[in-house]
Amino acid sequence: MKNVNLLISPSILAADFSDIVTALDEIRESGTDYVHVDVMDGMFVPNISFGPKFVKDMRKHSDLIFDVHLMIEEPERYIKQFADAGSDIITIHHEATRHTHKAISEIKALGLEAGIAINPGTSVSSISAILPFVDYVLVMSVNPGFGGQSFIEESANKVAELCELRDNEGYNYLINIDGGISEKTIKSVASAGVDMIVAGSAFFSSPDKKGFVENMKRLAEEAR
Repeated sequence: MKNVNLLISPSILAADFSDIVTALDEIRESGTDYVHVDVMDGMFVPNISFGPKFVKDMRKHSDLIFDVHLMIEEPERYIKQFADAGSDIITIHHEATRHTHKAISEIKALGLEAGIAINPGTSVSSISAILPFVDYVLVMSVNPGFGGQSFIEESANKVAELCELRDNEGYNYLINIDGGISEKTIKSVASAGVDMIVAGSAFFSSPDKKGFVENMKRLAEEAR
């Protein structure tokens, strides 16, 4: 199951926090339906961002799809809070919990789509048991915690491996990638079979955000 039209989820972490409403408007006007929300606790990753209230406050101003990425220790402690705040998708890290299946099941029971994320040092094989139950697999193509990092080239190999597993086993997840994705790196992950990308700095630093989205989709289509 390969997604012909690339999905793009701009990361709100790269926006101006003092004017989030404008950032949400820019995402909508760019022609994409997703907002990637990076939640960091200062423990699982060396940075702190925001909590459920931030998601709840954004929800008042937007009906976009909130793609919430929990980069926090024991994410199961906060799944219901982020669901109640207005999340549509919740992605947890394989490395952050000993109860991956339980956490994914809780997300699904709340009526949300569920994702599993893996860091650059984590193999695809380590999440093989959870793949039948998830809607998304998020490949981190930088070490998580800060925006603006350089893309790790080997990440494209994980995308290709996930594509092969999906085809062979009949799974239905979408493959997402996060970190250093720009016009310079999109072709390598698109040719590997990625369905969705997270774009933070590249999106918000672009003076023509609609043009950026259109160009990324064009480059992805060329690479496939």
